[in-house]
Amino acid sequence: MDPNTVYFRGGRDSKETSISPPPPQRTGSSSSLHKSGPVINHSHRSSFAENLRGLPPSPRNQRHPSFTQSAIQDLLNHPPAPRQHNPRFAGRDWREVAIGELVSKDEVSWVEMDTSVEDATMTLLKNTSSNVVVVREDATGSIPASTFDYNDLNAYILVVVGLAHPSEDLVELYDTLAKRAQARVSIPLRDIQPICRKESLITLQGDEDLAKAIEVFGSGVHRILVTNHNAEVVGVLSQLKLIEFFWNEGINFRVIDELYPRLLRDVGAGSQQTIAVNADSPLTEALNLMSQEGLSSVAVVDNGLNVIGNISTTDVKLLTNATSLPLLQNSCMHFISVILTEQGVEKGKDSFPVFYVNPYSTLAHTVAKLVATHSHRMWIVESASPSPSAPGTPSLGPTVLIPTPSSSQTSLTGSHFPSVPPASTIPGSHLSGRLTGVVTLTDILNLFARSTGLHPSDPSEQRARRRRSSSSSVRPSIESSRASLDIRR
Repeated sequence: MDPNTVYFRGGRDSKETSISPPPPQRTGSSSSLHKSGPVINHSHRSSFAENLRGLPPSPRNQRHPSFTQSAIQDLLNHPPAPRQHNPRFAGRDWREVAIGELVSKDEVSWVEMDTSVEDATMTLLKNTSSNVVVVREDATGSIPASTFDYNDLNAYILVVVGLAHPSEDLVELYDTLAKRAQARVSIPLRDIQPICRKESLITLQGDEDLAKAIEVFGSGVHRILVTNHNAEVVGVLSQLKLIEFFWNEGINFRVIDELYPRLLRDVGAGSQQTIAVNADSPLTEALNLMSQEGLSSVAVVDNGLNVIGNISTTDVKLLTNATSLPLLQNSCMHFISVILTEQGVEKGKDSFPVFYVNPYSTLAHTVAKLVATHSHRMWIVESASPSPSAPGTPSLGPTVLIPTPSSSQTSLTGSHFPSVPPASTIPGSHLSGRLTGVVTLTDILNLFARSTGLHPSDPSEQRARRRRSSSSSVRPSIESSRASLDIRR
């Protein structure tokens, strides 16, 4: 979206006032034909330079870039949703708002360590508010021992179908879990904890203020369990929920609201260090990449490195029954078509979520898209590449495509799903552009924290914690670019 999107902030005010400019005032011409007094001798002609003196500067010097076709189409297809302001936050400093004000105990879903993975998955699918299940030792307690989310479900599915790439010390465990699952033996969550390596379990009391929460989130933590003084969980606060709060209530917080009209390139949000998978790569490549690198989503690109879609760990909910297993050996492009079809069924109409912005998009436009798509990241793109042979964009250097190891691809039993048309025929794909970077919720919350005088720690520590150790065949290609590439987001 072009810089003009600064004016499309999701209906910041509940009522707009249209102010028409005053009618132009006619004044007497400066020409000598309309001046009174003696007739002026016209024998002297003004020079061209004299005629130019005092003219106003050209409006071209102050023009904003025009809307491109893709920007106009994007705005028509995805108009910004109005922001819903809560009057109880009016006139308050956001740093004094208590964490407990943003969460509800009703959003907490519990399972036990001895709950089967199948039952925990069903509970997770039902919890659409926080996309996480809190795990406790037994049904009598309210003290968290762990969590179970879509990242864990993704890792478990890869183990069960034999497509995971464990480190040497976990090979035996992975084989045992796969055999038990294939024999339809119930597997409790307690037994899969070693494969659910994740970030630290962070808890904060509900009466602590948001300043503490935004420092934690700006440091790379994705989720906070909110507790009472007895250490019992009373809510779950995520990065996305806090971003939604600042988007809806930004008008009440001047420091935050003043950031929204600024361009991504000006605020320094985002990174050019990113990674993508080709649309023709098997779905297992994308799932393994997210599991090994601690990613919650990955960009899918065509041969010209134009973004055609997005696959996230949340999408693995489409792989939770045996009939969907053939999807694993189909392409990422095919899976995107399945995602779009499923979203169309749910919403009753065709759906094409937009997961990209450009360096000239405003922060407001970027945050609005994150909130609308419930995403953890937006891909930063430039003008679409017309051909796979188009010359590389200099800023694209850090972007790396994961190769498809055809010889190592594990075969699955079952019939293939129907083939799908080329990536270029997917609705909206021609409106994206060439992948050049990524901006995440962590980047934006880190910006909010620093702009208000807070001091979040370096997010790289949390990114490193989420990253999986693996002997995967794709590991060498990643490590070869590690010096100039940070994909741990």
